[in-house]
Amino acid sequence: MLNEGHCGYVAIIGRPNVGKSTLLNYFLGQKLSITSRKPQTTRHSLLGIKTKNNNQIIYIDTPGLHQRMHNAMNRYLNRAAINSIDGVDVIVWLVEALQWTDEDNYVLKALAKSSIPTILAVNKVDRVSDKNVLLPYLKKVTAKYNFIEVFPISALKEQNLEQLETKIVTLLPKGILLFPEEQITDRSEKFLCAEIVREKLVRRLGAELPYRLTVQIEHFKNYRNVNHISALIWVETEGQKGIIIGKKGQVLKSVGKEAREDMETWLDHKVYLQLWVKVKQGWCDSERALQQLGYSEY
Repeated sequence: MLNEGHCGYVAIIGRPNVGKSTLLNYFLGQKLSITSRKPQTTRHSLLGIKTKNNNQIIYIDTPGLHQRMHNAMNRYLNRAAINSIDGVDVIVWLVEALQWTDEDNYVLKALAKSSIPTILAVNKVDRVSDKNVLLPYLKKVTAKYNFIEVFPISALKEQNLEQLETKIVTLLPKGILLFPEEQITDRSEKFLCAEIVREKLVRRLGAELPYRLTVQIEHFKNYRNVNHISALIWVETEGQKGIIIGKKGQVLKSVGKEAREDMETWLDHKVYLQLWVKVKQGWCDSERALQQLGYSEY
């Protein structure tokens, strides 16, 4: 019988586009959470489960906390991030090296009443060419909160991440595994396939349009060892629909090809993928529409 190890929940929080999803993917040793250079790529709290040496770390990748509240989607993202903190055993707060923004202050206020052990991870230190300026910055941010420890890291270049995870494990309670050893997420294959399509769209499209689209899997069935998947891409206007389809359908065709290849890697099956674009006016600012499209807190 295995000895009892450490097991618990770890929320990865921070403002948008600071590297939370990249960090989660490193810890898991595979790509689970979608990434892009655009802020607010992550829209849902996502469990990433890592079991090693009889320890189980249940990471929660969260949407970026931000101050904009002008529509229902923005309000949903903040609620999802803040609710993810409730009941966790450890918080890893990511900030960007040499940067401190109003949105970092917003995260600080969200943590003000928390008694959960919090580690500060200062990300993107690989971009700091003059390391002499890093020490004063670390001293300044360390004074802002009662952190358990501060780690300068690079999630992209995989710097100091093993040390960070070793510290995380020591802060988790002892206990039995909460999930089977082979399980890496709580999300369904349908959810992950929708996220793959959305990632390809976010990476390809301009600054605003990615925030006005969402993806919903309408049909998902395995037939003779081939996954037949149909996905609906919802936008708010006919003009947005035209941009996503592209001239002679080339944008949609390219997105479909890239998404299908990633799905086949993830599912380890051949995939037949169909993409459709539909208009639902005002869905971003409708609580009811968000729920219908899968934006529910659970």
